[in-house]
Amino acid sequence: MWRKWGTAAAVAALAGLAAAGPAAAQGGPSGGPRLPNSPTEQGKKPQLPGGADVPPPPDGAAADVALQVLRDGALFVSEKVTVPGGQRLTARVPLRVPAGDDQDRVFAVRDVETEGAATSQVTGDQLVLTFTGGTSAVTYEVDGAIADQNGRQQARWQVASGFDAPLAKLTASFLAPTPQLSPVDCFAGPIGSNQRCTLAELDHTGVVRLEQNDVRPGDRVDLLVGLPPGTTPANAKFAAIGLLANAFALTPPTGAAFAVLVVFLVAGAVFVWRRRKQDASALTTVTGPVEVLLRDGDRVFFASPDGVLPGQVGTVVDETVDVVDISATVVDLAVRNYLWLAEVPGPDWQLARRNPPDEHLRDFERAVCETLLPDGTETVLVSQLRARGGLDLRPISDAMYADVVTKRWFSRRPDSTRGRPTWLGAGIFALGLVATAVLTFTAGYALLGVAVALAGLAVAAAAALLPSRTARGRVLAGQVRGLLDYLHTAKAEDIPPADRELVFSRSLPYAVVLGDTERWLGAFAGLHQHSPDGSAGLYWYGGTETDHDLRRFGTHFPSFLTALDGLLTESGRATATR
Repeated sequence: MWRKWGTAAAVAALAGLAAAGPAAAQGGPSGGPRLPNSPTEQGKKPQLPGGADVPPPPDGAAADVALQVLRDGALFVSEKVTVPGGQRLTARVPLRVPAGDDQDRVFAVRDVETEGAATSQVTGDQLVLTFTGGTSAVTYEVDGAIADQNGRQQARWQVASGFDAPLAKLTASFLAPTPQLSPVDCFAGPIGSNQRCTLAELDHTGVVRLEQNDVRPGDRVDLLVGLPPGTTPANAKFAAIGLLANAFALTPPTGAAFAVLVVFLVAGAVFVWRRRKQDASALTTVTGPVEVLLRDGDRVFFASPDGVLPGQVGTVVDETVDVVDISATVVDLAVRNYLWLAEVPGPDWQLARRNPPDEHLRDFERAVCETLLPDGTETVLVSQLRARGGLDLRPISDAMYADVVTKRWFSRRPDSTRGRPTWLGAGIFALGLVATAVLTFTAGYALLGVAVALAGLAVAAAAALLPSRTARGRVLAGQVRGLLDYLHTAKAEDIPPADRELVFSRSLPYAVVLGDTERWLGAFAGLHQHSPDGSAGLYWYGGTETDHDLRRFGTHFPSFLTALDGLLTESGRATATR
């Protein structure tokens, strides 16, 4: 205890200096320091200089800290903390604080002693002090508080730091081996702020007095006192901060950037969830009756919603190109007089070119014609196509996927997760990586670049999760349900006799793609076959010319679809293995 000047005696001497007045400070006669509990002081009402009464203690927790620089350079700290009954106060004193852009100042504590309801623990770079209801005390020594600076010395310590509850009032005193102390600086508030303490001054006895009111949770009170050179051995220790550690430090700007990022992510997640919900409901919500039969005087014509073709319907509904989409397109091309279908003995079916592709065909329809009947081929049997080893369906499916984008039913190809938002996200991510690298080696704040990169990843992920079906596509998906209702409920007798064959034929490819072929064939089984040119039979399908109605066609046509679907299925498997 002698190395602390006799700690109790030193503290008492500090109190004596404060109470002795100018005479003591000037070296005049004195009866020695007067202790607060001495008989001469007992029963005497405390007063401030000038006779004013000492104000009552503040409400809430309060702390009184005495700091004393020892001759070996250690800083002796004595804390007396009062906490209202039933409450608890914890302070986390940092032992590593920033001391510039590239280094930290490192402190060490030892000889920690507690009195009353106080506990202490050194964990990593913190001294954790806990005080419960009542008055408690703790003492300890700090190494690293004295540093040589600009031809003088400086003592630095955070008198208060890291409290988890407010302090109503903090008082502190600082005593050194010399009374020549200057300058005296004290900063309070959040870490990094330049707010001055309520009071920090050197009194006439050479003691630094400090007061700070309303210390909020997390605030620090940082005391810096200048000393003459050589007052004590300097013992400040500094640790270099690695480039990455400094660049990636969490600061108010980077913290704000990540807060904005969190808001962006939450808003993006809500947006994706709503879009996916809207898209799912479009397939189940009934949009009401869809008018597919248009009347012009006493004539009736079939018109699909939004001009959708049979080969497009399936892709709009399930976002994939299936065999049935191609089969329905073959039937539709026959109905529209580009192909001729005929039943031949075998049983087998003939596909023949009736009219060359023109500007009215979509790209995927041209691809169907070219795949079935390449240049130089005018007619072919289904069995011959199978014997050739199948068909290459990739040009058809590629054209179908591209077509639904061209029609603005999808924002990107349904078979791809990459669209404009995906590339936008990739661009933002790349920009964030570049910004991170540049900031790391220049201004710091590299976490800003990390936040940008994470935002880019979020945009790319959202693009993959967002349904590619557009608002127009969702409307059409709902209208397809109305088209299916039409196929379920339409009756031949509701259509003028002169238009029945055409309405039946134009609607049949849609019944094929929507899986309602059997019902549609049954509804028109009694239709009297008579082509517009006066010949018997359907105008686009051969082999039933001797039939008076569509009953036999209704039993044979599904066999054609089965054969065609089988050919296309085998072709798709062969294509996938190439």
